[in-house]
Amino acid sequence: MGKKRFNITGLCVPERHYMVDPSERVEEIRELVDDGAYFVMNRARQYGKTTTLHALAKALAGDYFVVRLDFQVLGSASYKDENTFSRAFASCFVKAAALYEESVKETYPAIEKFRNAEEIKNSDFDLRILFQLLQLFCGNVEKPVVLMIDEIDSAQNNQVFLDFLAQLRNYYLEREAVGTPTFQSVILAGVYDVKNLRRKIRQEEEHKFNSPWNIAAKFKVNMSFTKKDIAGMLEEYEKDHGTGMDIDQMTGLIYDDTCGYPFLVSELCKLMDEEVGGTDGEAGGTDEEAAGADEGASGTDEDGRRKCAWTKEGFLEAERMILTEKNTLFDSMMGKLREYPELKDMLKKVLFTGTSISYNADEPAFDMATMFGFIKNKNGQAVIANRIFETRLYNAFLSSAEMQNMDIFKAAQRDRSQFMTDGHLKMRRILEKFVVHFHDLYGDSEEKFVEDVGRKYFLLYLRPIINGTGNYYVEAQTRDLCRTDVIVDYCGEQFIIEMKVWHGNEYHKRGESQLIEYLDAYHINKGYMLSFNFNKKKQIGVREFVVNDKILIEAVV
Repeated sequence: MGKKRFNITGLCVPERHYMVDPSERVEEIRELVDDGAYFVMNRARQYGKTTTLHALAKALAGDYFVVRLDFQVLGSASYKDENTFSRAFASCFVKAAALYEESVKETYPAIEKFRNAEEIKNSDFDLRILFQLLQLFCGNVEKPVVLMIDEIDSAQNNQVFLDFLAQLRNYYLEREAVGTPTFQSVILAGVYDVKNLRRKIRQEEEHKFNSPWNIAAKFKVNMSFTKKDIAGMLEEYEKDHGTGMDIDQMTGLIYDDTCGYPFLVSELCKLMDEEVGGTDGEAGGTDEEAAGADEGASGTDEDGRRKCAWTKEGFLEAERMILTEKNTLFDSMMGKLREYPELKDMLKKVLFTGTSISYNADEPAFDMATMFGFIKNKNGQAVIANRIFETRLYNAFLSSAEMQNMDIFKAAQRDRSQFMTDGHLKMRRILEKFVVHFHDLYGDSEEKFVEDVGRKYFLLYLRPIINGTGNYYVEAQTRDLCRTDVIVDYCGEQFIIEMKVWHGNEYHKRGESQLIEYLDAYHINKGYMLSFNFNKKKQIGVREFVVNDKILIEAVV
């Protein structure tokens, strides 16, 4: 068996991949199974659902007869009508049940009885007959039966699937009322919760069903990786490679950027290991970094590059890579924005206006944004789920043809050569030029216009300047109607820029104190302030002053 790697595609296998220990989550889910619950494991794309189901099936095998199905193997033709679907389901069920039978070396005559159903050739083979056979099967096997169905999104446009759910519901209710043999537990896994599948059904078909899955238990298991999870995975990697990484620091950097989104965690680790570290054949980073890694390596060149990769600088390089790469997760996210304009509009409002938006679970746009993993409910407010998503969304919106045609964006493209000295970013110069351009282009605009778009236009000006070399993100915990902090990472240097709307001297002083506290947290001596001031007597421009031991540079527009 080859060396272990970080995996971002398909099932994670402990013997082949560095992965988070799923045992705690499996135990939580098992409690639902033991209670006889039917539920949906609905999480955003590439959230570890399949890997968790695999681990759960192994954990349940001693006490339950587990039948695992994947609806991706059913083509669209399988949903033509009840007869077609029932036959396709029966075929998949028999194969899955036979795999279980072989694995435990036992004989279940019920499998043969079910297999005989495949010989039924007439059109009477519908959901009614299918469920009679399922009932017979559940009543004849020696263990309670658990049915797992992965990738239920494949069935999202089909009324026959909702009719299938209605039958499951009916047998569940009969089980509770009179003890009818049926499944101990049914677990559906996919991005869409079943209630969201209803949006995919044409209006004229809605009368065919009525809450087919209202018997489902709530699935509250946290599928995100915790810091403890990430640290455990890195410890396993470190035992194999001895990079000397600071595991606590690396765990914090990864978690702060991802909030534990499984794909993002694994992809950042994979990039550091294989791209930045060059273990796939090419050394990442600059020639100077590679030379330093070779010089300090105690073993092979690969070991030296790997040591260099698992540092803060290596992490920032991986972060830059993930923000510019194409992958299936980001492709899916962009597709959802095109498919749901209301979702796109809501996300723009969260990102650009600085408005605190109360989370409303009854609003379809919020429901979709949560389901697809874009946002989360944080203390009653809707916030973007993690920094990687936030920056990727900023980049997508600011890179649109409409935005790039804006005068302020074109000005940044013309100016960008003025902002570098020996590879260092001149942030003060950026603010000086932004003040001039903003005043020339929008100085006569109404106050409401400036307040709504000012922050967006600064990010639009900043993006082409740092694009390809630096990253930026908006600090969620400081975003409100009056203040937003932007963190810029550029070639290992960090810049903190507080953007705020002017609300008088007292508020301004509080903002200075908050920025100083933030600079202390980042161990930085210089901070920047960008104030949008609607006072007619304001003096636009840039000034530098010292508060305590910090240098503050303020730009006023």
